[in-house]
Amino acid sequence: MGGKNTPLTSFALAGTKKGTVSVSHLDEPYGANSHPVVSIGISLKGDTEEPDWKAHIPYENLQELIDALEDAKTRFNS
Repeated sequence: MGGKNTPLTSFALAGTKKGTVSVSHLDEPYGANSHPVVSIGISLKGDTEEPDWKAHIPYENLQELIDALEDAKTRFNS
């Protein structure tokens, strides 16, 4: 599993000592000819190469995710 990974950005995970959030573009995540995804990794150790959790978001769902995150930010970020 997993094709070429192109890191886009990473930043500190709030509320942790060393945690990071990393975002990358992943080609062929599920083998040859599978559609690319945005990969979001969370590492409590700060290791962007081997995150503790990953979410793969198809580009076709990216706007829906952005909208949901904006809604959460508006409604619950005090």
